[in-house]
Amino acid sequence: MADLRIGTLLESEEHTPAHLLAKRLNRHTFWCGQSGSGKTYALGVLLEQVLLHTRLPLVILDPNSDFVKLSDVRQDAPVDAADALGSRDIRVFRPGGDNPLKIRMLDMPLRSQAAVVHLDPILDAEEYNAMLSLATEYPRIKDHHLVPHLRASGAEVMHRLALRLENLGVAEWGLWAWGGRSVTDDIDERPDATVVDLGGFATQAESRAAALAVLDHLWTHREERVGRLIVIDEAHNLCSPDPVSAVDQRLTELIVQIAAEGRKYGLWLLLSTQRPSKVHPNALSQCDNLALMRMSSPRDLDELAEIFGYAPGALLERSPMFAQGQALFAGGFIAQPSLVQMGDRLTHEGGIDVPVPIR
Repeated sequence: MADLRIGTLLESEEHTPAHLLAKRLNRHTFWCGQSGSGKTYALGVLLEQVLLHTRLPLVILDPNSDFVKLSDVRQDAPVDAADALGSRDIRVFRPGGDNPLKIRMLDMPLRSQAAVVHLDPILDAEEYNAMLSLATEYPRIKDHHLVPHLRASGAEVMHRLALRLENLGVAEWGLWAWGGRSVTDDIDERPDATVVDLGGFATQAESRAAALAVLDHLWTHREERVGRLIVIDEAHNLCSPDPVSAVDQRLTELIVQIAAEGRKYGLWLLLSTQRPSKVHPNALSQCDNLALMRMSSPRDLDELAEIFGYAPGALLERSPMFAQGQALFAGGFIAQPSLVQMGDRLTHEGGIDVPVPIR
């Protein structure tokens, strides 16, 4: 793998290029910066370089639709880079539209299915057991909707399960592929990048279920040992220190498990967020790479210093003065801790700030 040029060294008079070591993306990475620091733009710079110079498949969980234009090359991009990016297999899945984001509900592990429909294995023992039985029946379900199948069984417990799906609104989610094609089928084909746009769903619950299904699938197939960079933007949404709902708890548990055990299976996380305290500490503690943009909070900087001991304190202290697009890189993926001015994007950014109306 080649080195990845991400910008220039901040204090170099000769504008010396700054590079990350592509081979060290096989460690988990924490990408952090407060709102307005250029965090998402800078992350796009890195992902473009990964696409250009490696064969490492990307799976991007994108809650704000920031990376949906990752295949849309800017007109001012160098011709060779534009041609190379244009040849990459970048698949973007969005709720609705021409390439809809779909998941087969019954492909999810039982614990995750139960979390989606708020089933407890003890308090809701009969319904939970009924859902367990559906795993063996699924190949025989011809309907494109689960509820009619449940009602047709005639069993009281199946009727109650159908009521639960309807009452929660889960049965009507556009997310479900039922017997159709799932985004996980595309992930298994190993495109260069799979962008999972979580931002267009009508409810937060549907967005969370989509993320859970993708992560479940990657973890379930971990023994295939296919190296992948799993990018989770706004990671605090999926890996909170204090998850509330059953789905949030399952998501946090799964991400922490991938952080602890996924590296040997080729599941490498890149967790991007605004503050370290918003992400579960058991996931943060497994990160060997750090990218830090502007961070004004002394408490957050103290936490970063404690967790990422390989980042020099003198450089961390400069973070509050960073201009937009400036960052500290430290850890295994850079030869030495360095301050960097990020380079220009080659593709368009999906999400942009809303401007203030001016008279």
